[in-house]
Amino acid sequence: MSHQLKPTLGTFHLWGIAVGLVISGEYFGWSYGWGVAGTLGFLVTTLIVATMYTCFIFSFTELTTAIPHAGGPFAYSRKAFGETGGFIAGIATLIEFVFAPPAIAMAIGAYLNVQFPDINPKMIALGAYVVFMGLNIVGVQIAATFELIVTVLAVIELLVFIGVVQPGFSFSNFVLNGWAGSNHFSGTAISGIFAAIPFAIWFFLAIEGAAMAAEEAKDPKRTIPRAYITGILTLVVLAFLVMVFAGGVGDWSKLSNINDPLPQAMKAVVGNNSSWMHMLVWIGLFGLVASFHGIILGYSRQIFALGRAGFLPKSLAKLSRFNTPHRAIIAGGVVGIAAIFSDSVINIQGMSLTAAIVTMACFGALLMYIMSMLSLFKLRRSEPDLNRSFMAPGYPVIPGIALVIAVVCFVAMFYYNATIGAIFIGFLVVGYIYFLATKTQRQFSEENQQLLNQVDVQQLPEHS
Repeated sequence: MSHQLKPTLGTFHLWGIAVGLVISGEYFGWSYGWGVAGTLGFLVTTLIVATMYTCFIFSFTELTTAIPHAGGPFAYSRKAFGETGGFIAGIATLIEFVFAPPAIAMAIGAYLNVQFPDINPKMIALGAYVVFMGLNIVGVQIAATFELIVTVLAVIELLVFIGVVQPGFSFSNFVLNGWAGSNHFSGTAISGIFAAIPFAIWFFLAIEGAAMAAEEAKDPKRTIPRAYITGILTLVVLAFLVMVFAGGVGDWSKLSNINDPLPQAMKAVVGNNSSWMHMLVWIGLFGLVASFHGIILGYSRQIFALGRAGFLPKSLAKLSRFNTPHRAIIAGGVVGIAAIFSDSVINIQGMSLTAAIVTMACFGALLMYIMSMLSLFKLRRSEPDLNRSFMAPGYPVIPGIALVIAVVCFVAMFYYNATIGAIFIGFLVVGYIYFLATKTQRQFSEENQQLLNQVDVQQLPEHS
């Protein structure tokens, strides 16, 4: 059974994956940040997080092009810090990518429940998993082409939303009571800025997932930098436009704790029965589908890479007759579906299920960002001759900014989300126990592979 993925993706496919992984973050999830920070406080949070992501992507691209591997951050940290470093980055990335899809699936359920109130949103979410796991199993090029189409439609729809609500926009609405706790910047406002970090991260979460398609990219040293740089610029511009225009059409507080802020913002301008509003509800699904589908592609490649390296069961690295990691796709889906139906999670720290899952995914993301930037610094010293077709601009300042902001965000998230943080640490501990328990098995497997390689080399002249 093959354990190698085939390169079939070009620049536009990779841009579609990079933006599509994230685009649902423009449609829902971020508005919970208004509930804890206010519009102005959350604007500050988003500026900080957008700075982190921009610096991170310009730095991360150096790693992706130098080490085009399906494991992405797992592969970079493993090369920089050995097996333990690879484990930390790999399990963090896995938590991020396995926990993001159920939040998106529930948003898909919420959107469709508006049109079909008799159907349980959780059953819609379950159906979404079945459909898009199947699409990913059929083939990566088909999956990536679908991803590109729905991503383009989702971007167009966001631009349509901005154009439709623009006549009702007032900046005075956006700034009214814009600081948490009062009308003025205060200690409460500062607290809100830090508490809102996970929801600002949701604007950009998972863009790095395109790295996990690097083995399937044509000419990755050229296509990946183009896809990443245009992708992050696309997302930063859209995030600020959507947030500001949605908050300026009326009472923004009514949008701060719901899963469909854009349809509700448009409703305030055009009314309940407008064709524009119904179009947004339906076409808005493209944004959710793009991210849901793209992150399934991302988590499956991470599980595949960890299984191939022996950090997870080797059976998860098997490929289907379509040359896709079907077992990894199904395994991540089972975990995500279990999260959707784990109602007990709803009561964690008084959060909704969506907010709790978003926060868990953000913990994984931030730890992975920290490990990736540390790997960049380490590899610059330990591997000076590594073939780097793209170099992080402004080194060491740009990657340093990404690293510092990521560390601050990680600490702040633990302070404001102690229970979820403890559960996150629990996942790391369980993973580390498995990592230690399988150490001998991994070493034995690597030694056998080295012996096989030596035999092949020794026998080569006899067959030449």
